[in-house]
Amino acid sequence: MSEEELMIKQLFDEEKLTDKQKQIIIAAIESFSEKGYSATSTSEIAKKAGVAEGTIFRHYKTKKDLLMSIVAPLMAKLIGPFVVNDFNKVLDRKYDRVEDFLKATIENRREVLIKLLPVIKILLQEIPFQPELRELFLEQIAKKIFDRVSIIIKGYQEKGELIEMPPESVARLAITSILGYLFSRYVLFPHLEWDDELETDRTIQFIMHGLGKKE
Repeated sequence: MSEEELMIKQLFDEEKLTDKQKQIIIAAIESFSEKGYSATSTSEIAKKAGVAEGTIFRHYKTKKDLLMSIVAPLMAKLIGPFVVNDFNKVLDRKYDRVEDFLKATIENRREVLIKLLPVIKILLQEIPFQPELRELFLEQIAKKIFDRVSIIIKGYQEKGELIEMPPESVARLAITSILGYLFSRYVLFPHLEWDDELETDRTIQFIMHGLGKKE
């Protein structure tokens, strides 16, 4: 059993679910992650879980109720604390150069993404379409990380290492670039040949210098 599967199992053990509910949830996580929420039918989940489709609806009124019953506890008890606390290892250190901070950030987020890939894929796929999920993400993860990154960026600006721009805007642009690289690497195009060290360096170069040629 992988580390991610063990963490999820322990979490749902705490939720005091029946064995059939656990089978349904594990099957739903796999199916939602592989095909997306919209493209997954409850009959597929039931088949994968080894239960009758009616069993799903005895526990969950709709497919969306099933989605939220998975994501809400995962976000509150596993993903939020894990993502935030793990990233604090980066945020609590001092880096001489912005590039070193960015590289540590990319490597840290890469490790988290790999460990929790099936669940994070569900979040990335569904956050744009599920307002409740978006609110959970903002409350449990985004706000806690964004504020701290903005403070660190302001410190580098005060040392003259970053351009004058609202720290929140710099944080948004940097985070978007990093997540875009990781999303492409592990979700959109995982089977392409990747030179991770080179792509990390290119992402940092893009954040620091953009795409315009220097005069």
